[in-house]
Amino acid sequence: MKNFVLTVACKATRGIVAAISGYLAAKGCNINDSSQFDDMESGKFFMRVSFVSEDQRKMEEIAEGFAEIAKPFGMKYRFNDSDERMRVLLMVSRFGHCLNDLLYRWKIGALPIEIVGVVSNHFEYQKVVVNHDIPFHHIKVTKENKPQAEARLMDVVEQSGTELIVLARYMQVLSDAVCKKMSGKIINIHHSFLPSFKGANPYKQAFERGVKLIGATAHYVTEDLDEGPIIEQDVARVTHAQSAEDYVSIGRDVESQVLARAIHAHIHHRTFINGNRTVIFPPSPGSYASERMG
Repeated sequence: MKNFVLTVACKATRGIVAAISGYLAAKGCNINDSSQFDDMESGKFFMRVSFVSEDQRKMEEIAEGFAEIAKPFGMKYRFNDSDERMRVLLMVSRFGHCLNDLLYRWKIGALPIEIVGVVSNHFEYQKVVVNHDIPFHHIKVTKENKPQAEARLMDVVEQSGTELIVLARYMQVLSDAVCKKMSGKIINIHHSFLPSFKGANPYKQAFERGVKLIGATAHYVTEDLDEGPIIEQDVARVTHAQSAEDYVSIGRDVESQVLARAIHAHIHHRTFINGNRTVIFPPSPGSYASERMG
């Protein structure tokens, strides 16, 4: 039997869970994991259901028939095959710690994605990428050629069938047009515990302020720089005895782990954008160990 994931978002009202579970049961499906959340402030309802089908050949019929269940509730929904790996495009500039971490997790199977390519505005990591048998695309970006560079980027996205873009310390600001076109499909790792210390040299800013915790934030990219809905965050404790260079080293470890966990949540359909915030459901049974591998 194959495993599938159904994600649902709609206005909160009575009877949604009963309608969904009843429908799946009637179609010979067995629910093995379910998470739901009612946002009392926005009045929205979010649900993620993991289930197995006794007859996988009927999944197309099950998905089509669900429209009748969804219509009265105004549901936005999607059925996902858990065996299908999401097609991910990585982007990097001159700091490669997140890229190398993701490549390692991908190689050992801890991050079940299909990496369709790596885009960079520099050549530092071309050899590393090519040695992994992954296409490398060098797209130089300047003030003068930015529209052409982004046109090339979107060509790569379309030709590769990219479903998710990951900015693994890609130090160029994407245009509003790209952000809108790929809304909810671009994840960035910010080398700071947002919303503090935005912009350049956040660890130097943190050091100069004498902070005791430094961290990293993974978020969806929007037109508002570094202000998209937050997916994952983490921190590490530092002391007065450590230098700004120590902050950078510790921070890079945190960045890598936070980004990997954010991607893991997205590819397993556990993330829901809820206005300026997110709803993040916990890992399903069997996926927690690989997600926490650091």
